[in-house]
Amino acid sequence: MDKKPKRMVPEVRFKGFTDDWEQRKLGEISNKISDRNKTDEKLPVLTNSAEYGIINQNKFFDKQIANKTDNYYIVKNNDFVYNPRISKLAPYGPVRRNLLSISGLMSPLYYVFRPHSVDFSYLEFYFKSSKWYKFMYQNGDSGARSDRFAIKDSIFCTMPIKLPSPKEQTLVGELLRGIEKLLSLQQRKLEQLKQLKKAMLRQLLASKELSPSIRFKNFTEAWEQRKLGDIGNVITGNTPSTKDKSNWTTDKNKGHIWITPTDINRKVLFDSERYLSDKGWLKARKIPKNSVLITSIASIGKNAINGIDAAFNQQINALILQNNNYYFVLSLMDKEKKRFEALAGQTATPIINKSTFSSFQLQIPSENEQNKIGNFFKKIDNLITLHQRETNILSNLKKFFLQNLFI
Repeated sequence: MDKKPKRMVPEVRFKGFTDDWEQRKLGEISNKISDRNKTDEKLPVLTNSAEYGIINQNKFFDKQIANKTDNYYIVKNNDFVYNPRISKLAPYGPVRRNLLSISGLMSPLYYVFRPHSVDFSYLEFYFKSSKWYKFMYQNGDSGARSDRFAIKDSIFCTMPIKLPSPKEQTLVGELLRGIEKLLSLQQRKLEQLKQLKKAMLRQLLASKELSPSIRFKNFTEAWEQRKLGDIGNVITGNTPSTKDKSNWTTDKNKGHIWITPTDINRKVLFDSERYLSDKGWLKARKIPKNSVLITSIASIGKNAINGIDAAFNQQINALILQNNNYYFVLSLMDKEKKRFEALAGQTATPIINKSTFSSFQLQIPSENEQNKIGNFFKKIDNLITLHQRETNILSNLKKFFLQNLFI
């Protein structure tokens, strides 16, 4: 029995669309632009930035320099550009659309094309997907150098692009544009929160010799210089024998968390990559919840709090606090990260031993003021975690649709 031909449809579609897509060549839905700059008009030089698109409009040529670019292409709004000859990101990108409302100049090294008979946003996001990579690998030439790539203009324009109806193209472009705008807004909020935290770390926390610039109401007492070993009990972690498999388990529900520097990717830890069995737990060095974990070998100064009782390896020193706010100390160590890193010196494997760690000095206020400051930074970190999670969701959603809305 003959097999039915494979339908030309994407994995995900908008409701109501069932027709097969058609295949067209890039040269059939766009025109190559060869308009050259032959005037003294001051046009910006556009840069094909992978991060922002063609957006650098700050670099204006004066008349003298403009004369040297009279062979540059004039790129108009909604034109697309690609460097088919020299690109570290080759063979697949970036292809970028000029979203500026102005024209600009682009080096003749670039292939500039102006789409027609296709939705601009659809084509823009098609080139942000991976659907055209195979064509580039099959038809490009990296030559003798691994960081160079070339594809002839005459071949590039034959790239097959699969297209739905104009209405479906518009819906695809609008959906992805909407997700991208939400993602950009979310990233901006996240960055603003991170900058706010950085500023408040400088102003709410005292340095080694300086008082804080900002204080909560009714706190006027001077801060005291204290050693880490004076504000808590310092414990260095260990690793139960990895040769004895009975020390470990892959069952998360039965195991105990064992924290390494790799696990310190958030401020409060409730999980780990590896788990100790009951037997391994008995051999491990354990700490109660709300201890401050600080990496002291190799990756120096990564800080976190364990949200549950935990064990940890020898690259980490833990501080079990006595009459001090754990989140305040965590935040203060964030502020003093560079000064703490300097203790490790310039050895091949940076290390801060327990004695040096215990002697590290900090400016400490009363416990009540610590509680105020610690709760403030805890709220900021919770907001950062929330916005990071929302950013990741939007980023993954964008990746999903880029993979599944195109053929």
